Amino acid sequence: MEDNLSVHDYYYDLPEELIAQDPLSERSSSRLLHLDKKTGEITHGIFRDIIDYLNPGDCLVINDTKVIPARLMGSRKETGGAVEILLLKRLKDRSDEWEALAGPGKKARPGDRIVFGNGELECEVLSVTEEGNRIIRFYYDGIFEEVLDRLGTMPLPPYIKKQLQDRDRYQTVYAKTEGSAAAPTAGLHFTPELLDKISQKGVNIARITLHVGLGTFRPVKTDNIKDHKMHSEHFIITKEAADTINLARENGGRIISVGTTSTRALESVADESGHISETSADTSIFIYPGYRFKAVDALITNFHLPESTLIMLVSAFAGKDNVMNAYKEAVNEKYRFFSFGDAMLIS
Repeated sequence: MEDNLSVHDYYYDLPEELIAQDPLSERSSSRLLHLDKKTGEITHGIFRDIIDYLNPGDCLVINDTKVIPARLMGSRKETGGAVEILLLKRLKDRSDEWEALAGPGKKARPGDRIVFGNGELECEVLSVTEEGNRIIRFYYDGIFEEVLDRLGTMPLPPYIKKQLQDRDRYQTVYAKTEGSAAAPTAGLHFTPELLDKISQKGVNIARITLHVGLGTFRPVKTDNIKDHKMHSEHFIITKEAADTINLARENGGRIISVGTTSTRALESVADESGHISETSADTSIFIYPGYRFKAVDALITNFHLPESTLIMLVSAFAGKDNVMNAYKEAVNEKYRFFSFGDAMLIS
């Protein structure tokens, strides 16, 4: 077990102007930093060149979750006071009960009713969780997703100050299964054309689902990272995806995970030999240095916030010193950081 367990070991200085506020017009033209996790060697390129690092027989694992317009502005039915609701996760498949953030909290007490739009959507606050989140139940006519699409807005991360002009730019091109409050941002760099080329090269593509919660942005507030309570997220690995991944491994291919979300899902189910099972469950796995990876051989990811659980996961994968050195180099080279920023391949 490594000694790097203080949250402050994962801090780095980031000039504010390097936080990407807009996606690039061409997804695959982002920059790509390649980090060799064995040697620590760093090379620079363009994301579309990722294909040169992939070999026939490898398996690329992508997260096909779709971000929902999870931010709703409403008002209390009794008083008209403004309330903002931010949907975190559906409590049961297809149910109308959700866990959500509410602000201001004092206007969202159990029993309160909140109205959205012209009254076409309404919710009741059922209870308050230990963390202060709200459990709510929606009432509406028609199809919930269609109502939400009309009334909700995309919940962009707090460090993005601009309004997003095109909602689709906060979705991957393969987004399919609705349920995320945030995008699996490593996947934002892929285009349909690039994925076609990767397939034509003989690389297998496995689609899994992990619904990303806003807990992914929650800072680690404990000095010792082992004391941090990890958020829970729902994931689905189908039999088809598990078979694709397992066959690639059996035939000597590498498992290349697109994003920390895919990584958390795979590592949550892998046995000691790296075998993946068909699964639908919640995971609160917290990966930090000292963790031994069982399923993932290479990782495509973005550049993450200082002192976040995501930079800890990446440090567990490539070694903290290698990662912090790569981040320092990315800052010096003026890479674009966070959700709409550039990418990193660790192999």
